[in-house]
Amino acid sequence: MSAPVVIYGATGHSGALVARHAGAGGHRPVLAGRDTEKLRALGDALRTTWRTATVDDDAGLRRAFAGATVVLNAAGPFSRTAMPVLDACLAVGAHYLDLSGEVLVIESLARRHEDFMRRGTMVVPAVGYEVVASDCLAAWVWARLRDATVLRIATTPASWASRGSVRTLGEATRSSFVRVDGTLRETGLGTPRHTFDFGQGPRPALGLALADLATAYYTTGIPTIETYVEATPLVRGIVAGTRAFGWLWRSAPGRAWLEATADLLPEDPSGGADPSPLRMAVVAEAENAHGQIVRARMHTPEAYAFTASAAVAAIDRVLAGGVEPGFQTPARAWGADFACEIPGVVRANVVDD
Repeated sequence: MSAPVVIYGATGHSGALVARHAGAGGHRPVLAGRDTEKLRALGDALRTTWRTATVDDDAGLRRAFAGATVVLNAAGPFSRTAMPVLDACLAVGAHYLDLSGEVLVIESLARRHEDFMRRGTMVVPAVGYEVVASDCLAAWVWARLRDATVLRIATTPASWASRGSVRTLGEATRSSFVRVDGTLRETGLGTPRHTFDFGQGPRPALGLALADLATAYYTTGIPTIETYVEATPLVRGIVAGTRAFGWLWRSAPGRAWLEATADLLPEDPSGGADPSPLRMAVVAEAENAHGQIVRARMHTPEAYAFTASAAVAAIDRVLAGGVEPGFQTPARAWGADFACEIPGVVRANVVDD
């Protein structure tokens, strides 16, 4: 049985949330991934088809994606899965979406833009919380300050992390990045530092490499971009621990320990808590060479809940014909107001200096 939508990595936390949200919206996506038993259970629960395929089995991926209009890759770390899943999409003529938040992965996709154009395939990474909210906010401030030379983006931290997020953390433990004059430059974790108003007055934030270092650059063309996370006690602790022990995590025993730790995490990182009262905040500020600044803030549902809604909204856009072949970002593909279509999103508190 074929379907216009395939969700790869459907049994992970984010993938399952997207699959359930898609089902509630009237889709019957094909579920795909490596774990047959989990796929069968989720497929039975959602009354939909499933197919087993691993990322190292190109023929299996092609069979799993056969007949699809769009494939959503929800299987992280994307440094391992993005290229095999994408290549299978190209082989069967399916458009590619993913939930990546990995800067270097997104950069590698951007470099293949001309190839995607020739094939008539749209490739849009990061259609979850990272980066739909921030990318749309970046596009919004840039539209009001077209000569901006610096863009700063900051977010409040998520309340919990899935298995895939922990594995991704283990692959980014040495340093951070900023973009200066169009080029990514390595910097220490937690630097630079800046202050943002997330809705309750000025709060300190630490420089960490978010996916916007890639996506916001292709959306706006602003040459210098910095990304931050609010410096809560937890974030400060993670940064300090990573500085001290990142070398260990990069060793073979350290990577094995991180994998084992991820495997011990529950399927639902919320522990069964109701995420609906939780809110996130994103701030973007664009500054030009004359010191003029445009700021805006967006409040959203909790990150995983937002991701499920945003990913299905992206799928709906593709199925409705919202396709621009080549490498795209969410805001470049569907506009600065795309995030505002997600239930519970409010763009507010704009201050122009």
